[in-house]
Amino acid sequence: MEQPNLSYLEELARGDQDLIDQLIEVLKIEFPEEKEDYYNSLETKNYKLIAENVHRIKHKISILGLESAYTLANDFENELRDAKSDKVNEFEEILVTITNYLKTI
Repeated sequence: MEQPNLSYLEELARGDQDLIDQLIEVLKIEFPEEKEDYYNSLETKNYKLIAENVHRIKHKISILGLESAYTLANDFENELRDAKSDKVNEFEEILVTITNYLKTI
């Protein structure tokens, strides 16, 4: 599986380390909340709500340079709109990868 990275944030910040640090802090605050919302919505089996939560997380996936994971999340989001959840395990592997990465930066 591809690994998260800060390439996009570094490009966006144009070398401004303070800005990079601020953006990382936002990720560290927002991602766990969005992940919790995702798992809570999964319990309700409300596919529309689950898709909305995946959509929110999908942006974090993109910011962390996970191109293949972004594609999978997009496919999963579309699948959920059809009341299917075949890609749930693959998506949750991405969540674990991001969680572990955010602990290291």
